[in-house]
Amino acid sequence: MTQAIRILGIDPGLRRTGWGVVETAGSSLRFVGAGTVRSDDKGELAARLCQIHDGLASVLAEWAPNEAAVEQTFVNKDAAATLKLGQARGICMLVPARAGLAVAEYAPNAVKKAVIGVGHGDKKQIHMMVRVLLPKAVTDSEHAADALAIAICHAHHRQSAVGRLAMAAVG
Repeated sequence: MTQAIRILGIDPGLRRTGWGVVETAGSSLRFVGAGTVRSDDKGELAARLCQIHDGLASVLAEWAPNEAAVEQTFVNKDAAATLKLGQARGICMLVPARAGLAVAEYAPNAVKKAVIGVGHGDKKQIHMMVRVLLPKAVTDSEHAADALAIAICHAHHRQSAVGRLAMAAVG
């Protein structure tokens, strides 16, 4: 019998950071939980980053994942917004890493390909397939649904990701 692995998917955002937890055992997937960490968009950047940190730390304490996956940041035309998103993403990687979890990173196209079969699809297709793959999933935002897609992607790719992490630790 294959032991279940609990995976935390994180969709980084400064205003709203989505999180989703799934369990995988062999080829089966099971929805565990999902939600959104919100920061006060009127607050100072440092306070907002603390809110993201504290929210994700609570998620880890409550759901006890074994591994984490975070979506990579894409560069957009607004350099200041990209930098702020990068800082939020740093928090999203730091929290599970400080808890001792391996943290994998996936490009948005890799997530789309793992969930809908092609690297270029729209959000509606992704959210529809998340509902198909995890029929019991309950989400409070599109960010939580995106986070579940990231967790699903990691469930599909985790063997190679775990292998890469192990090889990096040895090398």
